[in-house]
Amino acid sequence: MSPAPTRTAPGVRLMQKVSSTRTFARIAPHFIPAMDRAVHRLTRGRVILSAQMLPGAVLTARGAKSGLVRTTPLACMPEEGGDTWVLIGSNFGRPGHPAWTGNLLAHPDAEISWKGRDIAVRARLLQGEERTEAWRAALNFWPPYATYQSRVDREIRLFRLERRD
Repeated sequence: MSPAPTRTAPGVRLMQKVSSTRTFARIAPHFIPAMDRAVHRLTRGRVILSAQMLPGAVLTARGAKSGLVRTTPLACMPEEGGDTWVLIGSNFGRPGHPAWTGNLLAHPDAEISWKGRDIAVRARLLQGEERTEAWRAALNFWPPYATYQSRVDREIRLFRLERRD
């Protein structure tokens, strides 16, 4: 599936350049998620600041080791139809997989807060041709993902989230 059309916000090209830098990869993980969590909580799920550049959701999943509920604000790629989303485990181009990807591998039933609504989802790690197609769409959606992949030896994990009944 291809991503749903997105609007081009002012400054997107500049943000793409900035987000491709190693400095951004070092600094962003320390302040963007905390800022997004705070704003999301204060606005009762209606706003995620980083979603002004990329669509964003807050993932709620059980921890892989602890089993405790973890919430993580993430950029996401909504797909046509509105019932699926792709999450890209880029970790800002840092070496290790982000913890939320391990959580979804261990506990694929999760929830996302999407545009102020809580939606039960099931996550599936994409592989093979399905992953190749989604990766192509992700690069078209946000070209800096190519820079992130070039910096790491691991294959960036892609998950498709599908609504659960």
